[in-house]
Amino acid sequence: MAEDTVTTTGIARHGAGRLPSVEVDSFNIELKDDDGFLGDRASKGAFRKILDTLRKPLQKNGDDPLGKKSTDEIAKGDLDEALVGDDVAAAALVHGAIEEFAQELAYVTGRFLKTKAWADTERIVVGGGFRQSRVGELAIARTAILLKAEEHDVELVPIRFHPDDAGLIGALHLAPSWIFEGYDSILSVDIGGTNIRCGVVETRWKKAPDLSKAEVWKSELWRHADDEPTREGAVKRLVKMLKDLITEAETEGHKLAPFIGIACPGVINGDGSIEKGAQNLPGNWESSKFNLPASLVEAIPMIGDHDTAVLMHNDGVVQGLSEVPYMQDVERWGVLTIGTGLGNARFTNRRKENGKGEKAKDKGDSDKDDKKAKKGKD
Repeated sequence: MAEDTVTTTGIARHGAGRLPSVEVDSFNIELKDDDGFLGDRASKGAFRKILDTLRKPLQKNGDDPLGKKSTDEIAKGDLDEALVGDDVAAAALVHGAIEEFAQELAYVTGRFLKTKAWADTERIVVGGGFRQSRVGELAIARTAILLKAEEHDVELVPIRFHPDDAGLIGALHLAPSWIFEGYDSILSVDIGGTNIRCGVVETRWKKAPDLSKAEVWKSELWRHADDEPTREGAVKRLVKMLKDLITEAETEGHKLAPFIGIACPGVINGDGSIEKGAQNLPGNWESSKFNLPASLVEAIPMIGDHDTAVLMHNDGVVQGLSEVPYMQDVERWGVLTIGTGLGNARFTNRRKENGKGEKAKDKGDSDKDDKKAKKGKD
């Protein structure tokens, strides 16, 4: 990409702290202790490591109820089946791993809640691939109980959408509201350390202006980890996926907005560059000479009759944004995504000026407004 390529798209700043519905108080916090990053203690890999440790003494005696497969080779579905199967030893083994993992997740979550950025968090949504299993659901539920026992006044709930869909649907909440009045769908991209997923997301805005009825109309998945492409090769494949989806959406009569929302790992700078955290992506995405939003605008300059606008944010933020319609009964909430690492973001709901769809002001705010009104009359 040429160094003088325009890196902004005229719609908003990438990785913005203020979005249409929420303030992003923090994201991609990397907490550490003496053993390294805390997030590594509550990742998918951490659960597998715990299970493997529990299996080793059983394997020596030939008594491992999970058989001869290595822990990494056992599918999530097989672990779920072990929980409800007739082999009580297998069920007990998986439950033991769930308990130890829940202890770790509760500890890490507690550390987040003690940070200034996560102060007064009322609810935490848990997403990521680990959540999409019975094992994950039980681990989340057990963690919630442990947090209550430790007197943390916070709810812990699984994300509502399938994590794959949540990473695409959340991009709707990056877009300015005027888009929903003239278009019925957007393009969305969810980039991960193993996969890149692209989709067309139907807003269903007329049925639900809060976007609670939004759905993924069609999506495509590419496991880039299997192909080990160069950075340029990955961008080229991504562009092809998007162009194919544009063609299909137009063929089916969708009014596709000239907007692409991107979820990407790492700390996203305002100009669309990535400061850090993209080490699992193909090639060097943190290079000062690489800018994904600019590359996409260059490759897809127009969608329909209008200039393409691209907006990128951290993947944990975007997955969390899919929950915005369901978080209106609280003010401060967060998301943890359990995957290769532990993604995290904390939000505060914004109060719109017209007051619609927002929590009523608390008494302190009302008192201040009353004093201002009284002073004005005086």
